[in-house]
Order: sequence, then C-alpha cells, then structure tokens
Amino acid sequence: MSFPAWYALVLRIAFDSRDALGPRPGGWGRYARDLVAALRTLNELELLELSQGWRGPEVLWEQLGLPARLRRLKPDVVHAPNCFLPLRRPCPGVVTIHDLAFEAHPADFAPRTRAKFRFVTPRAARSAERVITVSAFTRDDVCARYGVDPGKVRVVPNAPSLARGDAEPPPGPYLLGVGDLRAKKNWRRLVAAWLQLRAEGLEHRLVIAGGDAGEGAALRAAAGRAPLELPGYVDDRALDALMRGADVLVHPSLYEGFGLVVLEAMVRGTPVVAARGTALPEAGGDAAVYVDPLDPEAIAAGIRDALARRDELAARGREHAAGFSWERSARATLAVYREAL
Repeated sequence: MSFPAWYALVLRIAFDSRDALGPRPGGWGRYARDLVAALRTLNELELLELSQGWRGPEVLWEQLGLPARLRRLKPDVVHAPNCFLPLRRPCPGVVTIHDLAFEAHPADFAPRTRAKFRFVTPRAARSAERVITVSAFTRDDVCARYGVDPGKVRVVPNAPSLARGDAEPPPGPYLLGVGDLRAKKNWRRLVAAWLQLRAEGLEHRLVIAGGDAGEGAALRAAAGRAPLELPGYVDDRALDALMRGADVLVHPSLYEGFGLVVLEAMVRGTPVVAARGTALPEAGGDAAVYVDPLDPEAIAAGIRDALARRDELAARGREHAAGFSWERSARATLAVYREAL
C-alpha cells in the first residue's frame, strides 16, 4: 500500500480546546481535555490549541472569529470537538459529534441552545471532510437524520480517565447513578425500581450524583422518606470515591452517545446495570447487565442480578475497560486528520 509523500510529515492541527478548560467539565469537556493530552504525546503532529474565543455569543466566534484565526495560523486541519465546526474555513475540517440528544430529547435543552445545535450540527456534519463519532450508534444516527455519507464518518471511542484516588467512600451500602438530573437520564424509573427493592428488604440507599437541575424536586418527592441522596455535582476525587464504594452503578439512560460512566465504573470493579439501547451496549460490551429502561421491574431485576454476581461482573468489567485508552483514541484521531487531507 502506497501513501502520498505528505503522509509522513508532521501535521499542524488547530484544535478548539475551549471545552477542555471548564471548571466543571461534562462529557464534552472531558473528551476535549483527555484527547488533547493524548495528542500532545504524538510526534507526528503539532497541536495548535485554541483555548479562547471572543466575548459575546459563542456562535460568532465559531463561525467568524475562528476562521479568521485559522487564516493567520495556516493549519493543515482544524478539529472542532463539539459539533461547532466553522461552515466556511480556509482548511479541511474534522468535527466530533458525540450524540444528537438535542434532536431525540429536545425538551432537555434551552430553546436557544437547541436552536444553535439544530442549525449548526447538520451543516457542520455535511461540510466536514471527516466526521468523528464516539460510537457506531451515533454514526448511524448522524447518517440517518442528516443524510451524511457514511464513508466519511469514523468511530473513535472514548476512554476512561477519571483518576483513582484514596478518598474514603461513603459508609454503608448504596446504589449509584451518575449524570445530570434530566429527563433522558430516566432517574424516575430508577427511583421506582429502587423503592420496589426496598419494599423487598434491600437496605441500600440510592445516590445520584449530577447537576441538581431539572428533575431533582420530582425525584425527592417520588422517594418520600426513603434514603435518596442527590449531592449535586461532585468533583473528580469525590466521584472516584463514590464509584469505588458503590455496590452497583445503574445507568438507565434513554439516550447516550457513548456512556463513559459505564467504563469508569468497570475500571474500579463496580458492577454495572445499563439500559439496553442507544450506545450503552457498545460502552459496556458483555460485561454489564442490560435492562429495558422503560420497565422499573426490569431495572429492579437487573439490580438483583448484579448484586448476586458482583465478583463475576467486577472481573469482566475490568477486562473489558482495559481495551479502551486515550492513546489508542489519539492514534485513531491522527489517522482521521490524515484522511481529511
């Protein structure tokens, strides 16, 4: 197989790294932060990190300010890790699309945010020289919804990166959920399943760690006097401790573009119960218990199963999670940059 002469050259890559610097990084921020750190270790590229935009509407920076800066920097490729690739640009573009939750669950997004995603994302996907998705599920979703050519979409999965610490986990037995308290996360059905198990004699309390917006009040009302804990956003040290101490992590989400929390739990030997659907079976492989997320009784049965098979699932989870790394993802991303040329 022959390659063009420029294939061996060091590539200059402009990377929009603004999301990597947030004080409370969500999934996109962690992706940008961890991918940038891995890309920095590769000798085959020069990384031009664009960490600051303009004051004012972000869309003006993304569609006007960023192209102007690209004309000055003259990179070989620009990578937008968060959907918002400039639609007019002086160099080939790569865009990462994590999921299309704003299409599937629009009520979870503020009207202005939803409108921006719905306008920019399909146009960015169609105009990009290459599209990266973090799962085959998202790839298929992007191609079906937006008519994007599957031949230019590449699947590059996320990888675990939450540092393992030595903080003491909370005392006592508990089940854990991790994620924003939005409707698509399906916490109400998890609470219903947990209450059913409590009625059967389960002593575990339920902890759901995530931004306390959206459904927090409804979840507290549904739990009544049962020991539900909603600590809100927790930092990485506290999240690591929560995951290490949980008897089971339950992720009943109705829509996920990947489901990184599943891998983070598996790294720590924590059994996982996850929704059977969207990208979660890709993240968990054959090392998780999968359930119908629309059926609280099925969720309860999955939790019973995971509690009964904790040692087996812990071993399988660690083995499965070891197959993912940011070094591998960075290498695959570099290959996409070369394709974009």
